[in-house]
Amino acid sequence: QVQLVESGGGLVQAGDSLTLSCAASGRTFSRYTMGWFRQAPGKEREFVAAVTWSGGSIYRTDSVKGRFTISRVYAKNTVYLQMNSLTPEDTGVYYCAAAEDYYGSAADGFGTWGQGTQVTVSS
Repeated sequence: QVQLVESGGGLVQAGDSLTLSCAASGRTFSRYTMGWFRQAPGKEREFVAAVTWSGGSIYRTDSVKGRFTISRVYAKNTVYLQMNSLTPEDTGVYYCAAAEDYYGSAADGFGTWGQGTQVTVSS
């Protein structure tokens, strides 16, 4: 079992870029699937992107793919989410999550979660 801590959120303007980081500790997670989810005010948590232990990635196809990139650096036990061309619709709390022996986009497939980092995009 690992512990996850997100960082890098903040207030930006529409069109700006932002990179989020997720640092893992407690146990190696090189073979974990790592994912990013977000939750906008008053809405349910939704999948953003995920990367497997082997480096394969999947993205939310509506509004995210083409703008966001997920990556991981095994030596640092860190996962990143690079976000470009941000819009106010991207505003929300972004959560990092880890899954053992799972590859997919369902939130209930991920057993370990961070506390989230706030991303606010102004118009």
